[in-house]
Amino acid sequence: MANEKLYTFSSSPHIKAPTTTKGVMINVCIALLPAVIAGIVFFGLNAFLIIFLSVFGAVASEFIYLLIAGKKFKDIAKQFDFTSCVTGLLIGLSIGSQTPLYVPIFASAFAIIVVKMIFGGTGKNLVNPAVAGRIFAFMSFTTIMANGWLTPTSGEPITGATVLTGILGGADVSSLSILDLFLGVNLAGCIGETCKLALILGGIYLAVRGIINIGYPIIYIVVTGLFTVALNGFNFSYFLPSILSGGLMLGAIFMATDYTTSPNTTLGNVIYFIALGLVTAGLRQATGIEVVSFVILLMNLFVPLIDKFVINRPFGFVKQKKVKGE
Repeated sequence: MANEKLYTFSSSPHIKAPTTTKGVMINVCIALLPAVIAGIVFFGLNAFLIIFLSVFGAVASEFIYLLIAGKKFKDIAKQFDFTSCVTGLLIGLSIGSQTPLYVPIFASAFAIIVVKMIFGGTGKNLVNPAVAGRIFAFMSFTTIMANGWLTPTSGEPITGATVLTGILGGADVSSLSILDLFLGVNLAGCIGETCKLALILGGIYLAVRGIINIGYPIIYIVVTGLFTVALNGFNFSYFLPSILSGGLMLGAIFMATDYTTSPNTTLGNVIYFIALGLVTAGLRQATGIEVVSFVILLMNLFVPLIDKFVINRPFGFVKQKKVKGE
């Protein structure tokens, strides 16, 4: 028909603003750069290769999927929104430098193709793709990924247990150096989780740019620390080691705050992040291993339920006063 109007359908929110998905994702990539640099400095060339291959695997998987779906390369490149770059960076940062180079490629491909694209692409995924990709790698290559963590010592990496493993195994927390935990000096662990200073700088950048509400990850981190203290006889010496070890800060700042897989309301987010903290501390204590990725994946599944029962007051709504006699 000559007068037929064409409409563009997209996922919510439908707000006219200069902010775009591409702009948000580029800012997240920038915020992750301190952690990327720290990881490469601490763990060397293999860390760089893992991060590079993880990003490459994510981006390539998205392009290949869309090409198979019949889209033209130039159209794919024009509409590229950098979400797959963020997914690749997070997967690369959340695995150890001892991991074989093929693992991040498989993990990123799974995250993009199975978790993101099959569900409809950006904004349609039910769970965070990076979290799902990391868990896929852990479940598929458990022996490889758990076969000792690398610790940068005098320029030569050696295998060692993570600090969190020691804490959960009953190690004396009073002997730990809080400064070393904060800076990530000589600590075994995933590439991007050891240097908390780098992660905090990235979180501050995102908050200043208006990408995230910094209060939400703080809720997650503080609740995890306080509940860990409570579970250990209210021994407050557990507080700082519990929040400065493992993947808590990486998950809280960059994964749990994902727009698509977190609640739509302020109250819903408060409930969500408190629950994340409680479940993380509880499962850490019960299992003796790091569970941040698994907890975020689990809570992602509860987000639709939270959104169903926690509803924003409609814009302009005024509650009518009851008149006596009615």
